[in-house]
Amino acid sequence: MKIKVCGLREDGNIEAVAALKPDYLGFIWYAQSPRYVYRLSEETLKNLPANIIKTAVFVNENADIIRAIVKQFGFEAVQLHGNESPEFCGGLKGEVQVLKAFGLDEQFDFNRLKPYEGKVDYFLFDTKTPKHGGSGQIFNWDVLNDYKLNVPFFLSGGLSLENLEEVKKINHPAFYGIDLNSRFEIAPGLKSIEKLKQAFELLKQE
Repeated sequence: MKIKVCGLREDGNIEAVAALKPDYLGFIWYAQSPRYVYRLSEETLKNLPANIIKTAVFVNENADIIRAIVKQFGFEAVQLHGNESPEFCGGLKGEVQVLKAFGLDEQFDFNRLKPYEGKVDYFLFDTKTPKHGGSGQIFNWDVLNDYKLNVPFFLSGGLSLENLEEVKKINHPAFYGIDLNSRFEIAPGLKSIEKLKQAFELLKQE
């Protein structure tokens, strides 16, 4: 199971999280998020271990701005959390890994994801809220049984030390990784290294 830690911002905290060896680190380029990276050191990002996939998170951003940020900071993946179309996603795929996020509830129609096949590398399934992620709320994971496409997915939304054992029991052929964010924080954008250590140990146990 791949581990992604999202919503990082502080240089020292970024380095401490990187030392835990996550597979992905996420940085949010959305001004309305409390985890918005209004300050981010290019040097810190470029010094991260090469095997960590650096991911820039956007919400309905212009493609040229996305490409400019990707180039400036050396991002290898983008996570799109808005109403981005399959065509928009497909235009970036190949340049970087593309993760397309969707907020799920019990009425979610997975058929709407079919046009994204071949246009994205991964889906990220979050909890449906009025905001674009970071709610700390979980959704009913039973709805994942209705997902039949071949695109692998990350699970997000309220994951915490209290429910990771249940996450490990999810048995789905397309379940690729998890996204840890708000429940592992001291403050928005500042991760608790102790909580993340516990999570990594728990997730890596057989």
